[in-house]
Amino acid sequence: MTRLLQKLIRLDQKLFVGINGRLHRSFLNFWLYYLTHLGGATFTILATLLIWLAAPEPWNKTGLQAGVALAISHLPVALAKKTYPRVRPYLTLPGTNTFRNPLTDHSFPSGHTTAIFSVTMPFIAAMPALAFVLGPVALIVAISRIYLGLHYPSDVLAGAVIGTSVALGTVALWT
Repeated sequence: MTRLLQKLIRLDQKLFVGINGRLHRSFLNFWLYYLTHLGGATFTILATLLIWLAAPEPWNKTGLQAGVALAISHLPVALAKKTYPRVRPYLTLPGTNTFRNPLTDHSFPSGHTTAIFSVTMPFIAAMPALAFVLGPVALIVAISRIYLGLHYPSDVLAGAVIGTSVALGTVALWT
């Protein structure tokens, strides 16, 4: 392993411990446990379907773009999880704070983070002012994954890059 890679791994773990350990508060425990589900399959699939089928023009088109981006973005996530089977941090780092029923599959990249970025980016592309609302929502979901002990910061960063790239690619090809 190269020195640079070792330094990056230590930085990843240090950032993880800072967010997962030092940031823990009962107020955040409650909110982040529930807000993390905004990046889950149930919410993202239902939200994009509802917007696509029920919203007026041009939002129904944006809802469809978000749904397509959501579906496509999970192909590289599934491939990466099989190719780089990284064990979740709560299973490898002693003292990690986690919550009931934590996931046990591989952690790299974060699927919730990929989902929330793939769903929010088409809306931000359609109306940039939405970045002030949807950007923080996506960041909260991403940070919640670390806070809950389920992902390293690099897992979340990879998910954000995948979700954003696929969403913006979908929008660019659609127009």
